[in-house]
Amino acid sequence: MTNDNEPLRAVALKYDGENAPTVTASGEGNIAEEIIRIAHEHGVPLREDAMLAALLGELELGEEIPQTLYRVIAEVIAFAYMVSGKVPVINDKNET
Repeated sequence: MTNDNEPLRAVALKYDGENAPTVTASGEGNIAEEIIRIAHEHGVPLREDAMLAALLGELELGEEIPQTLYRVIAEVIAFAYMVSGKVPVINDKNET
């Protein structure tokens, strides 16, 4: 259940496939609306999760997500790939 008194919050992440995802945008209210508008404009899949947004909103811009959030962020990334019809590139650095 969401609290209607809480402001809208949005956080954008960047993931390059090798390093931990980083926060590229974060904000509440009008800023959150703008983040969401830009995501829609560029076809970026969105996932609504107020609790995760609150946790990610505590991070600084450019900061990597903490290891404690790796699993949930991996699920978000998998969701984004699925919704976009994309397949992640597997980069096996142990190839000979």
